[in-house]
Amino acid sequence: MILLKPVPLSFGLGIVPLFSLYFSRSFDPNPFPFSYILKHRGYNKRRKLCGLFQGEEFLLLHSSSNEAYAKTLVSRKGTSQVAGIVGSLGFPVGSRPLRDVISFVQRYPPIFVHTRSFSADSGELVDAVVPFMGESITDGTLASFLKHPGDRVEVDEPIAQIETDKVTIDVSSPEAGVIEQLVAKVGDTVEPGTKIAVISKSGGVTHVAPSEDKPIKEASEPSPAKAKKVPMTRLRKRVATRLKDSQNTFAMLTTFNEVDMTSLMKLRSDYKDAFFEKHGVKLGLMSGFVKAAVSALQNQPIVNAVIDGDDIIYRDYIDISIAVGTPKGLVVPVIRNADRMNFAEIEKGINILAKKANDGSLSIDEMAGGSFTISNGGVYGSLLSTPIINPPQSAILGMHSIVSRPMVVSGEVVPRPMMYIALTYDHRLIDGREAVFFLRRIKDVVEDPRRLLLDV
Repeated sequence: MILLKPVPLSFGLGIVPLFSLYFSRSFDPNPFPFSYILKHRGYNKRRKLCGLFQGEEFLLLHSSSNEAYAKTLVSRKGTSQVAGIVGSLGFPVGSRPLRDVISFVQRYPPIFVHTRSFSADSGELVDAVVPFMGESITDGTLASFLKHPGDRVEVDEPIAQIETDKVTIDVSSPEAGVIEQLVAKVGDTVEPGTKIAVISKSGGVTHVAPSEDKPIKEASEPSPAKAKKVPMTRLRKRVATRLKDSQNTFAMLTTFNEVDMTSLMKLRSDYKDAFFEKHGVKLGLMSGFVKAAVSALQNQPIVNAVIDGDDIIYRDYIDISIAVGTPKGLVVPVIRNADRMNFAEIEKGINILAKKANDGSLSIDEMAGGSFTISNGGVYGSLLSTPIINPPQSAILGMHSIVSRPMVVSGEVVPRPMMYIALTYDHRLIDGREAVFFLRRIKDVVEDPRRLLLDV
C-alpha cells in the first residue's frame, strides 16, 4: 500500500502572489512543483500555471474557463510550452477539460490549492497585494476597503474587495497587525501583485494615514438637475458586452409553449413535508424543470451541442446554468452533471449557488462552462419574454409566472395554473423541428412527472 502524504511547496515571481501548492505523487516520494510563465497564442501577458501529478498524469488546476483552451495547454502534440516542459522531464502529459479537473479536485479533498497573497517586506511592515484572480482575469476594480488605517486585522482577514468581470474577490491580510496605510484608492484598476495597503506586524503604534483635504464648498442654490451619471460596474459592462456579442453572433429565434402546472404543484404539495424531513431542503419547482430540461436535452442532443468554427461539438455531459439576478448584476452559476442528480441534489445545489450569488462569494469555477441555461423571470412577475442565449451555449429556456387561466379540460372550462415557457435557440445549428420537439418534451414531463420514472 502506498501512503500519499501532502507536501507543501511554495513558488512565485517578484511581487506577484506566491502560491502554496499541496499535492502528492504516488510513484515518487519527492513531489515535483510545476510553475512557469506562459506566453501562448498571442497572449503576451504573464500567466502562472499551477498543476499537480496524480499517478502519471499532469492535471491542470488554473487555466482559462474555455475548455478547448485548457485542452490545448496540455495537449500531447507538444505544440504548447506546457507539453514541452513537462514532456522534457519524462512525465507523460494527459489532456483534461477544465470541468474534469474541477470534478477531480472536488472528489479528492486532500489534494487542494491554497493561495495567500502577499509581498514580503523587511522589518515590521508587510505589503498587502492583489491576489491571483483566475487564469482568465487580468485586472479588476478596487470596489471597497473593509478595513481602514488604525484597524486591527488578523492573518487572512479580508481587508478589501476587488470587483472583476465575473466575481468579487477578497484581498486578505498576509499577517496579523494594524493597517498602517492605504496606498490605493477605491475605483483604481489593479492587477495581481498591485500593492493596496501596508500593515504593521507589531501593531504597537497606530499610524493613521493623513486624510485627503477636501475643499469646503460654499453654500449655493440647489441644483435643478434631476439626473446623475455613475460609472458602470465591471460586472455590468461584462454582461452588456456578452449579451451584445450574443445578439451579433447567433441567429436567434424563439419558440413558445404553455404548461399546465397542476401535476407538478400537486406533487410538491403532497410530498413537501416528507421531502424536507428526509433531505433537509425544500422541494421547489426549479428541480422539476431542471429534470425536464435534462430529459429534453437527452431526447434532442443537438440543443446541447455548440458550433466551433466549421465543426459541431456534441457534449457528452449536461451542465445546467441557472441565471440568478443579484443587486450587482446577472450571474449564471452552473449545476454540473445534472443528468446524474436527483431532485434533492438539484435543490441543494441551486440553494447553495443562489446564496453564494447573493452574497458575492461565487468562484470562477462555479460559473465556468455550462451547456444549457434556464432563466426564471417568473420570480419577478414576468408573463412572457424572449431570453438571450448565454454564449458559448446554443439555447436557453425561459420560465415565467404562473397565472390561473380558463382552460378546456375534457370538454369543460376549468381554471388551471398555467405558465408560458420560451426556448431561444441558435437557428444556425438547431432547426425549428428540433426546437419545438424539445419544448414539447419539457411540457410533457412537467405536466406528467411520472414520465421520468418510466422513461417515456
